[in-house]
Amino acid sequence: MSTSLTTDELLALAARVLDIESRAVKDLGERLDESFATACFLCLNTSGRIVVTGMGKSGHIGGKIAATLASTGTPAFFVHPAEASHGDLGMITDQDLLLAVSYSGETQEVVTMLPLIKRMGSRLISITGKPTSTLAKAADAHLNVSVNEEACPLNLTPTASTTATLAMGDALAVALLESRGFTAEDFARSHPSGTLGKRLLLRISDIMHTGTDMPTVGIDASLSQGLMEMSEKGLGMTAIIAADRKILGIFTDGDLRRALDAEIDVHKTMMKDVMHESSKTASADILAAEAVHLMEEHKITALLIEDSEKRLIGALNIHDLFRAGVM
Repeated sequence: MSTSLTTDELLALAARVLDIESRAVKDLGERLDESFATACFLCLNTSGRIVVTGMGKSGHIGGKIAATLASTGTPAFFVHPAEASHGDLGMITDQDLLLAVSYSGETQEVVTMLPLIKRMGSRLISITGKPTSTLAKAADAHLNVSVNEEACPLNLTPTASTTATLAMGDALAVALLESRGFTAEDFARSHPSGTLGKRLLLRISDIMHTGTDMPTVGIDASLSQGLMEMSEKGLGMTAIIAADRKILGIFTDGDLRRALDAEIDVHKTMMKDVMHESSKTASADILAAEAVHLMEEHKITALLIEDSEKRLIGALNIHDLFRAGVM
C-alpha cells in the first residue's frame, strides 16, 4: 500500500532526515572523552593491522571504516563476523587489533568472536550505541555512538546511528592520519590510479616520447623536411638538434601558421631560419604536474625534455598530459 506525497511533503521529509542525522553527528562531538584518545593510542601502538568487523548495516559501515584507515596510513581490512566463525578468524593474529562495530553491542556473530580474541591477547576497540553492552564492556576502548532517534519514521531502520558510526570512524582515521604525519604524497602512493596520485607520483619520464618517436631534424634541414617529421610523429612540433643531440631550437604548429601567413617557401626555407632558439625545456625527473604548470605559464602546448648536458632525451605535448590524467 502506498500513498502519493506532494513535492513539499517530500522535501520536508528529506529535511527532517538531514536534521536528525546532523544532530546525531553533532552530539558525538559533545560526548567525546578520553576513550577516543585511548582508541587512538591503541591503534598507533599496534604492530599488526586493524581488523574491522560488523554485521548487517554495521558491517557495511565497518567496511568503509577499514578502507578509510587503510588509505590514510593505518593498515586495516574487514572480516565478516559470520565467516570468522568458519575459518576467517585465522586472519587475525595476536599482533592485530580488532575494531568491532555493533550498535546494540550484542550482535551474536560479533560477540562470538570475543573469547578467541581475548585468548589470543589481541586488543579490542568497540563502537556501539550501548555503553553497558557485552561488546562495550569487553573492549579496551569503547566509542559511544548512541543516538536519540533514527531518521526512519518507524525508528527502526539504522540511519542516524549508521551515520554517527561512520562519522566516528572518520574521526578516528583522521586523528591517526595526523598523528602519523601522513602526507599528500603518502596518500598518492596508496591511490596511484587516482587524480591526486597521478599529480603527485607521475613524472615526465613516465609519459614522454623517446627514441624514434621524438620529432627531430638537423640544423641544415629544410622547412619541408621539418614539416614531414612533424606530420609523421604527430606531436605538433619538431626539435632542431645538433649532431651530439644538443637542442638548438624548436618549430611548432603555431610557427607553421605564421610562416604560411608570410608566404614562406617551405622548400627553400631552412629550419634554422624559422626555429625558436629559446625553446622551453624540462628535465625528465620532474613531476608531470609541473609540466602542466610550465605549459600554462608560457602558453605553450609542447615541451622538449633534456638531460644535464642539454641533450634531447624526450618530448611531450599537452595531449600526452591529458591522456595520463594529469590535466
